[in-house]
Amino acid sequence: MNRKYIPLVAALFIFNFIFSQKLVLKKGIILDSIAVADSIPETFSLYIPTNFENKGKWPGLFDFDTKGKERQAMGIFKRAAEEENYILATSNGIHDSIKVSRNVLVAGRMIAKVSSLFPLDSSRLYTAGYSNGGRLASLIPIFFKDIAGVVSVSSSLANPDLITTRNPFHFIGIVGKEDYVYRALLRDEKLLNKNKFKNNFIISAGGKEWPDHADLQKALRLFTLSAMAKGEIAKDSLYLSKSYKTDLKQIKNLKNNKRMLLAEKALAEMVKVYRIHMNIDSLKTAKRNLQKDKLYRTQKKSEKAAFFKEDLLKEDYIYYLEEDLITYNYNNLGWWNYQTDELNKFLKSESISERQMGKRLYGYLNVLIEDYFVTLKAGDVTDDEALILLSMLKTITEPKNYEYYLNVISLSSKYEDYGTARFYLEEAFKKGFKDKEKLDNLEHTALLRITPEYNKLMDKYLDEARYHITDE
Repeated sequence: MNRKYIPLVAALFIFNFIFSQKLVLKKGIILDSIAVADSIPETFSLYIPTNFENKGKWPGLFDFDTKGKERQAMGIFKRAAEEENYILATSNGIHDSIKVSRNVLVAGRMIAKVSSLFPLDSSRLYTAGYSNGGRLASLIPIFFKDIAGVVSVSSSLANPDLITTRNPFHFIGIVGKEDYVYRALLRDEKLLNKNKFKNNFIISAGGKEWPDHADLQKALRLFTLSAMAKGEIAKDSLYLSKSYKTDLKQIKNLKNNKRMLLAEKALAEMVKVYRIHMNIDSLKTAKRNLQKDKLYRTQKKSEKAAFFKEDLLKEDYIYYLEEDLITYNYNNLGWWNYQTDELNKFLKSESISERQMGKRLYGYLNVLIEDYFVTLKAGDVTDDEALILLSMLKTITEPKNYEYYLNVISLSSKYEDYGTARFYLEEAFKKGFKDKEKLDNLEHTALLRITPEYNKLMDKYLDEARYHITDE
């Protein structure tokens, strides 16, 4: 029999279909749309490492995506799960459009289903997710005590108030220094330490994006090392030695690239991880020497100054955005334009800390505005004027996202403010917008589209005026 196929004998036989068809699972590939139960329309995707055997105990990783990109998430975690021998599953029923409580129940049903199919190690079950999926992943251990740890990628804790010593779990945060979530994760680290939660942080120089394979594998490797430390699995000296050398090599590369703050943080994490397994005097000495390094001290001072400036600017953003929305202050759009000009200067700064700060502030400001969108749209009465103002702001902070230009054009046309609509139409054209079909189907714009001025713009930028104008 081909070893890549696992006949589901006994507990692994599932009758998911009307005619009791036998489901055969294949190792080494992603399997989609496996039913959680006949009675509910929930499915999940599954990856079984090629080394799997239906004996012993296996760690399980349950990944959650709230944006409908489960396949992409599985593909990203697949290699790490294969190399670290984790059974990987992700629910296809998790969405950010439904209540958190329902997402938690969906997650729980999938975890129970996978646990019934495979000989999982009940002390080595973990959740993971990116962005909002990571926030959900950090909630699951609060409701399901068998979850031992969380890999939260580009996401802070969902609800720090729920962190309690009665139900501790191992938290691993993966984040880039250019990600606006970075500062929140630094605060989470202090909270977790205060409550004596085991935690590790894998910090990169990047932004809000999926991390590379090495970071994801490292997260699973940290869970394995933790299980060895607690005696849940036998200590593997070869695995331990290889892991140690891999981490030292990463630190060496960071130092060679003059990423001294990242190197110091990675060393601090190594001290936490390996102090249970071996003598770490050399790591402590290396960390102290690095902290005395002139370049490190310069970078640390620069980062501290950037943090201070960042906090002040975030306070300004919060205050002025709320004030502008309350008063419908369109006149303050110039101030917001000035702020983005300042952010662009940060992005070109010679200081790496200021460049990282600029990226974080851009991300923070965009999310702040988007949160107001969500709040306004969830209200009983739609505040179109506030939505127009928010859309105008987004054309400043995210000038290549044409949906916000279209929002302004549609809502302005709804109230027959065709001058504003045409202005934002031309701005969209200048930025490269060319989707005539979207314009033709844009709500509230029927009268706008028959105006001579509109057709002149269409003729100028798309060479496709609907009505050609002749001089008489």
